[in-house]
Amino acid sequence: MVPSWSRLARIVVLSVCLACSASWGAPRKKWVMLTGCQYVTNPSDDGDSFRVRCGDKGFIVRLYFVDAPETNFVYPERTREQAVYFGATLDQTLRAGKEAGDVVRDTLQVPFTVWTRWANAAGRSRERRYYALVQVNHRWLDEILVSKGLARVKGVSTNLPSGQNWREHADRLDALEADAKRQHIGAWGKPTTENTAP
Repeated sequence: MVPSWSRLARIVVLSVCLACSASWGAPRKKWVMLTGCQYVTNPSDDGDSFRVRCGDKGFIVRLYFVDAPETNFVYPERTREQAVYFGATLDQTLRAGKEAGDVVRDTLQVPFTVWTRWANAAGRSRERRYYALVQVNHRWLDEILVSKGLARVKGVSTNLPSGQNWREHADRLDALEADAKRQHIGAWGKPTTENTAP
């Protein structure tokens, strides 16, 4: 007996659901804590993506939760989109991007901790980048950047190593972003009419 199309369709749907449920139940990679990390200066680093050395491992960190302004006009559409978001001129946005990179470099002059799951943060660089959270002096680096108006809450999110739900952390970042915007600091500074992004 040849199965009817509806029966065949149900079998296919059931097979797909079973295959998906196996992957949904698969354990996520566990957090790895790397202590005593050091910032490695590189001209292409910026506020949300930069090089670190942790013991014998050197790699590029891409911060979870945030997007810092670009530091150059290599990707003009992205820079324009960031300028529109911050209500800033293109020049102000690029200056804020440079300032974000400077804050990261200066903040990470002391040993810090990197939390990662070694999740690939594909980017335009040929070098491999990994999503991570960075903790320095008991503070999260993404919170520092957002509170200074040098990053916006955007990007890949994850539950924190402590088990805190990602939404709680994102809510805190949203509050810090609103405060920075209210104070007109960092990229949220009052724009001029010159070079205002379209």
